[in-house]
Amino acid sequence: QVQVVESGRGLGQAGGSLQLPCVVCGRFDSINAMGWYRQAPGKQRELVAVITFRSSHPNYADAVKGPFTISRDSAKSPVCLQMNSQKPKDNAVYYCNAHLRYIIWGQGTQVTVSS
Repeated sequence: QVQVVESGRGLGQAGGSLQLPCVVCGRFDSINAMGWYRQAPGKQRELVAVITFRSSHPNYADAVKGPFTISRDSAKSPVCLQMNSQKPKDNAVYYCNAHLRYIIWGQGTQVTVSS
C-alpha cells in the first residue's frame, strides 16, 4: 500500500521558519511530481507549491513566492517545504500529495504561527 506521510513540527512564531518533510512509502514505479497544499479554516484547499521530479522544476502560489521553497532529495522522496518569514495567515492544515500513476494525499499536518 502506498502512503504519503507528512512530518515536521507545526508550531512557529511570526517571522520564524518551519520545515515540512513529506515522503512516499510503499512500492511504486516513479513519482511525476509532489506538491504541498493548505486549507485554512472556512476556506478551500489551495496550492502552495509543487515540484516535478524529472526536471525538479518548482511552481509556487503567488502568496508564498520568496519566503517558501520546495525541494527534493532523490528520485523517490522526500520533498521538503521550507517556510520562512512565517505569518499568522499561514495558519492552516498543510497537505502533501504525490502524482504517481494516480494522485495520493497525505493526512495533513496542522501549522500554527503565533503573532
